[in-house]
Amino acid sequence: MVGKSALLLAIAVAALLALALPPLAFSQGCSLCYTQAANSGARFIRALRNGIVILIIPPLSMCIGAMVMAYRKRNRFHQADRDAEQASDW
Repeated sequence: MVGKSALLLAIAVAALLALALPPLAFSQGCSLCYTQAANSGARFIRALRNGIVILIIPPLSMCIGAMVMAYRKRNRFHQADRDAEQASDW
C-alpha cells in the first residue's frame, strides 16, 4: 500500500510541475528580445546567427552519430540467425 501511495504522490507532483512549466516556456519568446534583435546592427545580427549555428552543432552531430551507429549495426542480430540457418541446412 505504501508503494501505491508513493506512486500517486509522484504522479501528482509530476502533474503539478507540468502545469507550472508552460509559463516558463512561453517567456522565452518575449517581445523584448525580438525587438532588441530587430533594432540591432548588422554586426549583432551576424553574431546572433553565428551563435545559433554554434548551438545547433552538438545536438546535430549527436543525432548524426546515432544514425550512423544504427545504420552500421542494423543487421547485427539478423546475421547470427542467418548464419545458424545456413549451418543447419547442411
